[in-house]
Amino acid sequence: MTALIFLLGLAGLLGGAELLVRGASRLASALGLSPLLVGLTVVSLGTSSPEIAVSVMGAMRGSADIALGNVVGSNACNVLLILGASALITPLIVAQKLVRVDAPIVVGASLLVWLLAADGQLSRLDGGLLFLAGLSYLVFLVFESRKTKRQVVEEYERHYPSKAAPSRLRAWLVNLSFIAAGLVLLVLGSRALVSSATEFARSLGVSELVIALTVIATGTSLPELATSVLAALRGERDIAVGNVVGSNLFNLLFVLGIAGLAGGGIAVSPAMLRFDIPVMVAAAMACLPIFFSGYEISRFEGGLLLFYHAAFTAYVVLRATEHDALPAFSGVMLAFVLPMTAISLGVATWRSLRRRARSK
Repeated sequence: MTALIFLLGLAGLLGGAELLVRGASRLASALGLSPLLVGLTVVSLGTSSPEIAVSVMGAMRGSADIALGNVVGSNACNVLLILGASALITPLIVAQKLVRVDAPIVVGASLLVWLLAADGQLSRLDGGLLFLAGLSYLVFLVFESRKTKRQVVEEYERHYPSKAAPSRLRAWLVNLSFIAAGLVLLVLGSRALVSSATEFARSLGVSELVIALTVIATGTSLPELATSVLAALRGERDIAVGNVVGSNLFNLLFVLGIAGLAGGGIAVSPAMLRFDIPVMVAAAMACLPIFFSGYEISRFEGGLLLFYHAAFTAYVVLRATEHDALPAFSGVMLAFVLPMTAISLGVATWRSLRRRARSK
């Protein structure tokens, strides 16, 4: 029964997110907003709505590990799993703006969350600060969208075409009903998902944090996964990368901000501070050399990201079960895998810089 409730809750979240994105994007188009701006703002918020629903519900019900673990796990999943899978389909071209502006902002926001959580709690004041930072980023996106190259604008116009006639009352009512139905499904789905995840943790003898970092984080990242993989298959590679970067920022600023405000603060466990948040920050920082090396995520780099997602999940499970293999696994990762990866990315970045210097 608990598994059925969990699946129904996940289905409600995904269905609610789909209805919310569809209704909100068409309504925004009817109001005259450009497809580019709709994709960067409305759709990014919509695909982050499962994380918002789960984290807010977790914070309000006192499940701090679910509220925070969902965001940390989702952000790691977005970079490692979604970018990795998309890059395996086709090498992803990274816009210079993402390298120079958006990716550093994601790193800065990740470090800010780590700093605010260092005292063992994301307070209501911290939540308000993150939410204000999110609003500031939205304003920044509106101004930046006016400078975007025509090629990127056309990609978004193909991906998010305007389908609502602004003069038709029926279209407005249909889109508003989509939004309302999506919000209802999100609330009901998040409630079912949080309660069933708590029961899972109790029955399996593991912490809620493990469930949040693995099962819930992957489940709530499915809208981003579907959007990025579909965009990669269509050859719309700016959308595939931009969706992940935008979603991670919305998760850090809006999801944690709203959850902190609604729940009166979120307690941060020592395990989260020691390992999980640093991994999230490292995943964000790893994007910089990967993006910078030729402004492309190659298939090799995509495979590397997928490997690290599997390693992260394995570590969380081994830690939760206190398995005997945990020390050996950690030793191999720290002594060999991580240094070799750092060296490989460093060499790739150096070669990219040399090629650009010669071409000038």
